[in-house]
Parts: sequence; structure tokens; C-alpha cells
Amino acid sequence: MKSKTDQHESLRVKHDARGIAKVALSVVAASFLFGFAMVPIYRIACEHVLGIKLSGDAADASRVALMTVDESRTVTVEFVTGVNSKLPWDFKAENVRVSVHPGALTEVWFDATNNSTAAIVGNAVPSVAPNEASPYFNKTECFCFTEQTLQAGESRRMPVRFVVDPQLPKSTTTLTLSYTFYANELATRRLSLLPAPLDGIAKN
Repeated sequence: MKSKTDQHESLRVKHDARGIAKVALSVVAASFLFGFAMVPIYRIACEHVLGIKLSGDAADASRVALMTVDESRTVTVEFVTGVNSKLPWDFKAENVRVSVHPGALTEVWFDATNNSTAAIVGNAVPSVAPNEASPYFNKTECFCFTEQTLQAGESRRMPVRFVVDPQLPKSTTTLTLSYTFYANELATRRLSLLPAPLDGIAKN
């Protein structure tokens, strides 16, 4: 029979093991939550700490429709792309800059490629510079903040349609639209848990 000392030591070891397991589970849960919340946290940090205006929402169609094209003026719109180090993707704009007339609807395209051997979900975070010009840059269609799933080796073209408000101050002649793609670790984890499609059955 075990002595009281041995029994006490055995209970202490079990208690310590349970404590370690709880800590490990907490760390895993926190990691998933951090991955899920990373994009919202980035938005808060940029807008309220760094003062950078982010906008992923589509512009109001009726308001954009009322804009008159100002053919007497051109604005240069530059595109800057980036990928977080945790995301093994290539991401770039098909054109690094375009010249537009304020009030004219313009379409540009971006290309993303998943270089890994597994499906990954990413989210793009946009910003417009200079900051004070952000309210005059109206996106009518974009992939901002929405989950983008790329299978292993898959490439995708993604459009952005925008209108520069004719009310943009004439002193501003250049705008920069930046996108950074981040890995959505929680969504990627959920994706990996889905059953693989059976051979011979078409994917939806």
C-alpha cells in the first residue's frame, strides 16, 4: 500500500497536471481568438491610435450615381500591396497606378496566389492616403475585410471599383490605396476540419 506521503505526492502531481492542461487549453483558445480578432484589432489601432482611416464598406450607390464627371481634372491613384509574414501568398495590383477623372467609375484588378500546399483563408485590410482625402475615395465594389479562401496553388483575380469624389480638394492630386492581406488562422482552422470532397463528386 502507498504511504500517506506517496498518496499526497500523487494527488499533487495530478493537480499540477490538470493545471498545466488548463493553461495549455487557455493558450490555444487565446491563439484562435487572436487570429479571429486580428483584423478588427488592426482597424482599431490604425483608426484610433495611428489616425489612419480604413474603409472596407461599399459606397452608397445612389450618392455615387449623382456625381458628375470632371473631365477638366485628373487624379493619380496609386496601389500598394503587402502580405503579412504569416501568409504564404503573393499579392499584387495589375497596375501600380491609374489616372482618373473625378466622378468617373474606375475598375482595377488585383491578383492573389496561395503558394502553400494547403487551403488558406485571408483577409485584406485597406487604407487610403492622405488620410484627409479618405472620405473622397468611394469604393463601390471591393474584397475588403471579406474572407478570401484560396486552395493550395490557387490564383484569383479580384476587382475593385471606385469613384473619386469631384469634391476632392484641388490641392490633392495623388491618392494611394493600400491593401495588406493577413492570414485568418481561425477560419483556416475551421476549413481544415471540413471533410474532403469525395473523388468523382463535383465541388460546389
